[in-house]
Amino acid sequence: MKFAVIVFPGSNCDLDMYWAMKEIMGADCEYVRYDSDSLEGFDGVLLPGGFSYGDYLRCGAIARFAAIMSEVIRFAEEGKPVFGTCNGFQILTEAGLLPGALRRNDSLKFISKITPLTVVNNQTKFTSEYEANETIQIPVAHGEGSYYCDEETLAELKANDQIVFTYEGENINGSVANIAGITNKAGNVLGMMPHPERAMETLLGSDDGKKFFASILTNFGKVTAN
Repeated sequence: MKFAVIVFPGSNCDLDMYWAMKEIMGADCEYVRYDSDSLEGFDGVLLPGGFSYGDYLRCGAIARFAAIMSEVIRFAEEGKPVFGTCNGFQILTEAGLLPGALRRNDSLKFISKITPLTVVNNQTKFTSEYEANETIQIPVAHGEGSYYCDEETLAELKANDQIVFTYEGENINGSVANIAGITNKAGNVLGMMPHPERAMETLLGSDDGKKFFASILTNFGKVTAN
């Protein structure tokens, strides 16, 4: 199974994503530029965090129109795995692949720390290696991470079990219903503000992100992890 790490102008977490999937998990992985028009030969897409296009207009609003996004959308529609963290989550909402939007943190300050999350739904292809309601420690680093959706959308997310991660205890950014990560209805697209790719070794504070990527590899394809 081969993954494409999409690199936009301003991306700064592409190295982390590549390292996590290739060096730690042992999966085949390559960088793909924003101006490419093909994902031929790839089986999954990873949208990294960072500040694509300097976060001008809205976070992810310009990246959504990059040439490669037509291929990312095609992958999503074909049921292939698409994962976006932080800015990647913002891009997925801007592209309409996930409902809702990400707004400025309630504090209007940038937040960077390891944060406890609750695994609300461990029955997804991204979370099957976790226990139900397991508490995991995952870093966050964002200024616009407050998830928002209207009441109708929230009810739909709950009814379809699309809420995958929530902030445990403190709602660090003011997200509706403490939401930290969601999937699409089909379950093959997941976006979250926290960074599982930065939680791959206990030396770095947590290795709770390994189960996230292990779930992807187990459910979407067989790859031997290191």
